[in-house]
Amino acid sequence: MDYLCPLCQQPLTLVHHSWRCAQQHQFDRAKEGYVNLLPVQHKRSKEPGDSAEMMQARRQFLDAGYYQPLQQRVASLLTQQLPAQASILDIGCGEGYYTAAVADASGEQASVCGLDVAKVAIRAAAKRYRHIDFCVASSHRLPFADASLDGVLRIYAPCKAEELARVIRSGGCLLTVTPGPRHLLQFKALIYSQVRLHDTQQEVLPGFTLELEQQLAYPLTLSGADAVTLLQMTPFAWRASADVWQALRDSAQFSSEADFIVRLWRRS
Repeated sequence: MDYLCPLCQQPLTLVHHSWRCAQQHQFDRAKEGYVNLLPVQHKRSKEPGDSAEMMQARRQFLDAGYYQPLQQRVASLLTQQLPAQASILDIGCGEGYYTAAVADASGEQASVCGLDVAKVAIRAAAKRYRHIDFCVASSHRLPFADASLDGVLRIYAPCKAEELARVIRSGGCLLTVTPGPRHLLQFKALIYSQVRLHDTQQEVLPGFTLELEQQLAYPLTLSGADAVTLLQMTPFAWRASADVWQALRDSAQFSSEADFIVRLWRRS
């Protein structure tokens, strides 16, 4: 995957073990194989993104297979739309669970890259999936040239619409995943006195046309330990009381629902 310098937006070239631009900005490739393209002046905190504990919880839960139907759905939908030699980016890739599935479905001729702001997640992803390019970078300042990508996967991750329109070439695809109305409703019922369904209003993406919208919903039957792990992954975990955490730990089984909205967009 070819990168742009995050400081001057000039192309980066891999020389030995470092990425360098014409302005002599240099970004070393880590021993795991990833590159950190998040300059300190672009950080909003000392260690942006998920913590090591959150990353480990997510990896443990995903490895258990609970979200495998979503993993296989997005990998199939995206790669069906793209040429064999496609350039594909997974924005907010975390530890690479979905990125790896896309790479496997795309074949050896495709170029697949995972991007996340959390260095701890990218380090784990690069160590596990050696055949995929990974970079630490901001999703709001994508380190890629204009019209350089055939396809982008964005699961929950924030990204400016104009950046997506900039990097995806005409005719390329954007696949987004957002929570469906009943996603993890039973967890919310443990925390909130009034439970509201997720808002599924379609976002506005100038420069793109919505071609496909699907809902993927299925029941989840979790052990108490896996329920705790899943709650750790959610944005409302910090609202859960100590009693809620303990009740989940003590439960033999917890039933919930997975509910996702998958949308395929075409770049005009």
